Amino acid sequence: MSFFVGIDVGGTTSTVAVGNDRREVVRISDQFATRAAEGPVATVEDIAVNLERELAGLGATLGDVSSTVIATPGPATLDGILRPSPNLRHPDWVNCGIREMLQQRLSKAPYSVPVFYLGDGQAAALGEFMVRSKKLVWADAPALDPNDHQPDQLDSLFFVAVGTGLGGGEVRDGKVVRGREGRAGHAGHVFLPYDAFRHQHDRELKVGNAFSTAESAISLTALTHQLGYRLTLPEWKDHPLNFQDGTDKDKARKLREYAAAGDELSVQLFDDQAAALGIAMLTVNYIGDLDLLVIGGGVCDLSPAMRERYARIAEESYKKHALDGFRNLAGFSFSQCGDQASVIGALAEAYETV
Repeated sequence: MSFFVGIDVGGTTSTVAVGNDRREVVRISDQFATRAAEGPVATVEDIAVNLERELAGLGATLGDVSSTVIATPGPATLDGILRPSPNLRHPDWVNCGIREMLQQRLSKAPYSVPVFYLGDGQAAALGEFMVRSKKLVWADAPALDPNDHQPDQLDSLFFVAVGTGLGGGEVRDGKVVRGREGRAGHAGHVFLPYDAFRHQHDRELKVGNAFSTAESAISLTALTHQLGYRLTLPEWKDHPLNFQDGTDKDKARKLREYAAAGDELSVQLFDDQAAALGIAMLTVNYIGDLDLLVIGGGVCDLSPAMRERYARIAEESYKKHALDGFRNLAGFSFSQCGDQASVIGALAEAYETV
């Protein structure tokens, strides 16, 4: 039996998925440390070791692998040469040919393992599409939310991953959209209108080379920036986070917990984020006219009540700003694949390379 492999490299952790020749997901590794701060050599070695371990659990070796796809944070070229990224900070990551490096590591004699590249946002979109359309069999896939807005015929979707940054990817006619140079899907860097930000301070977060982008409003980085300022305002001077140790980022990581308990400041921050996301999704849909708009990333882990509120506010913001012809949006969907979307998408793409 031959096997196919998908690899998702994140700034903090990485994951490996293995599928068989019947397009069935047979193994997904536990997350393991990326060691991004030590550079790509350490990361590639960890990937190889974990892949070999997963294959051994299936009674297989690298010689049984027909194709591998690695997904990383972008931007990158079609061939997996990485450009500067805030998630991969070691200088050796800049202009690193991660695809070629991994292929060389996996192709030591007597094995020859072909490796291909896909951006992580693109992979997440493809993974979400393949699982929802049942073109890839994943027995352990989470059940689809009964209130999900997926249409009966699904041919296209756009996926945004709200994490440390804001990644994105598109599937159209069942195929992942990569673009001329592999850069398609960077929704985090579209611009938001002036009124998408509550305070002037919120507009002053520079992401990449620009202010007032979607990522500067919709990300953990944005929450950290906004929280630090709001805790200095008189109305929040007695907030419990003002009396806790840790950095603003440490405190921002606690906002989901506080929001679940009804904390007013935390709820306000997520409300603002959701409203900004609605505008960003509208921009995407003006260009794409898509079947489904999917929200992934850390916000999927909000409490059920907060998830419902977040989606409602995002949808209201979308419709408030939309042209009449675009107001028939059924609603946004939360990711079915969750944290596994990118690694599942990388695996799905591996089947398309042979």
